[in-house]
Amino acid sequence: MNRTLHIATIAAGIAAAACSSIPGAWTSEELHTINGQPEVMRVLTVDSPSDSLLLRQDCINIPSELLAREDYKTLARKMLATVTSPEQDGVGIAGPQVGLSRRVVAVKRYDLEGEPFLVFPNIRITEYRGETEPGPEGCLSVPGKRGTVLRYRDIDICYTSPKTLKDTTERITGFTAVIFQHECDHLDGIIYTDKLCTDPVE
Repeated sequence: MNRTLHIATIAAGIAAAACSSIPGAWTSEELHTINGQPEVMRVLTVDSPSDSLLLRQDCINIPSELLAREDYKTLARKMLATVTSPEQDGVGIAGPQVGLSRRVVAVKRYDLEGEPFLVFPNIRITEYRGETEPGPEGCLSVPGKRGTVLRYRDIDICYTSPKTLKDTTERITGFTAVIFQHECDHLDGIIYTDKLCTDPVE
């Protein structure tokens, strides 16, 4: 074990002990995943059997008490660095894709001025409107493939605001709604290939 990894492991143990009284707090393994990886985190893929098992798990919420703490801020920063990295160049990423079975996603908000990437903890889709429409999709966890999926273009999302620690609801439309549906599927162990209208193509 190198010195940096050893320090990260010790820090993860200390942090886990500090918040162990909070129900649903980070485990020491999760803290190591957050703090022990480089800024651009490893993205799990279906090409690995062990990765696939984690990608198929249902995710749990992050206690609101942890959202103002440094570990969550580090996770949010690294998720953004990962999805925007030249290696990935994605429009969204979910907790399981970086090794954490937690309900958190990072999404490019094409519906907002400047098209910023934002992170949404404890997110759920609470309303779907209209009819589904077909559209092409790919996934960082399914490299080299694309396929057609039916998605709604008008939804409501609910998440915990890291600033207020209160539940916040937003109406999302257009292509951004498609991204949110794709990423929220990951939180329920669903990959876009489960919903294909056609077989994936190279």
